[in-house]
Amino acid sequence: MSRPLKQIHLAAHFPGVNNTTVWSDPAAGSQIDFSSFVHLARTAERAKFDFLFLAEGLRLREQHGQIYDLDVVGRPDTFTVLSALAAVTDRLGLAGTINSTFNEPYEVARQFASLDHLSAGRAAWNVVTSWDEFTGENFRRGGFLAQEDRYERARQFLAATWELFDSWRGDEIVADKESGTFLADPSPGRFDHHVSQFDITGRFNVPRSPQGRPVIFQAGDSEEGREFAASAADAIFTRHGTLEAGRAFYADVKGRLARYGRTHDELKILPGVTFVLGDTDAEAREKSELIRRQQVSGQTAIRLLEQLWNRDLSAYDPDGPLPAEDPLVGENTVARGRASVRMHRDPLATAAQWRALAEAKNLSIRELVIEVTGRQSFIGTPAHVAEALNEFVQTDASDGFILVPHLTPGGLDEFADTVVPLLQERGVFRTEYEGDTLRDHLGLGLPRPAGATAATAAAS
Repeated sequence: MSRPLKQIHLAAHFPGVNNTTVWSDPAAGSQIDFSSFVHLARTAERAKFDFLFLAEGLRLREQHGQIYDLDVVGRPDTFTVLSALAAVTDRLGLAGTINSTFNEPYEVARQFASLDHLSAGRAAWNVVTSWDEFTGENFRRGGFLAQEDRYERARQFLAATWELFDSWRGDEIVADKESGTFLADPSPGRFDHHVSQFDITGRFNVPRSPQGRPVIFQAGDSEEGREFAASAADAIFTRHGTLEAGRAFYADVKGRLARYGRTHDELKILPGVTFVLGDTDAEAREKSELIRRQQVSGQTAIRLLEQLWNRDLSAYDPDGPLPAEDPLVGENTVARGRASVRMHRDPLATAAQWRALAEAKNLSIRELVIEVTGRQSFIGTPAHVAEALNEFVQTDASDGFILVPHLTPGGLDEFADTVVPLLQERGVFRTEYEGDTLRDHLGLGLPRPAGATAATAAAS
């Protein structure tokens, strides 16, 4: 007996200063004007998406002492943008990336609880860490946290915020018309949290919000990231390039849930993907090749290669072969504030893999960078893309997708108008919202008490 069709979860990633953005396209608009955020959010809500996702950068990235590419337009504050979007949307979830390395639990908990109230239960938090001293300079902190220390701080940070969220039960304030409003519990908001990273005592000043706690996202494919997601996240924003890799990742992360007393449905796996649509598959492939060349110019290819090689490669021809010399191993001195640098834990091994790929396919530097930096992409007619998306979900390679358009702000329009109706016809995507909160959209129940999952996560 076949199982029922899984419902696909869809979300929109605001392109902004993301490396998928094609700012030079005539159809491209502002990456910072509020009207751009509104356009993408309203398109996503019109298409009945689960949520809008905002990334965040705490410092403008540099290379050779110059601000890197799209960062020159700046990076607006996540909470400010999401709070404003709460006023111009009704059902769309609002997910923001907020750092656990250079913030404090009380402040972040207060901001998310407020956003959840303002949006009537649509807030989500993508918990991330920062590794570099470069970013820390903005916060007057010397040095940086090692990989294991970053995730330990993140676990303790999350546990602390959960205690704060849960410090109001939700029934403390009782209205009495004769005597006035009084407190059923004389100590709402009281917290007393003492761990290695945080030593805080006080009273949380935001009553329990509609979702109890925001939906928790985690981004990253490392071993530490997978375990953190299995222990504490409601959804994981991942990246994998093939159906087979997606299935392997899905099975691995879902297989970790049981040790934390969680079921498969309590964690949604949502890879970030791109898409290119055309009237024919051939037309879509041609458009995709053009878009990738716009995204990775010759200059950009050299800069991206420098981040792995840790050398000045400006004298190299992007249409020529890879450098003969190996990457410099050690502290990166070329690209400051680029998280991708630390994604290559073994630069020499990665360089060897890239050389083998370039030799096998006879690729130039630019052609290689285009190939190795691309996200999972769905390319073809709307019918072809709808079929491919559905296959990923029905065969357990993902629970849905976070779509990253290449244009700001109208890059989602065609998908909403052509692919979404086809998914709805298949019966795998909603035609109307069935609930009001983001937890409703994702099929998540109310959060467990802070002492259950959060404590387990902090101790893992």
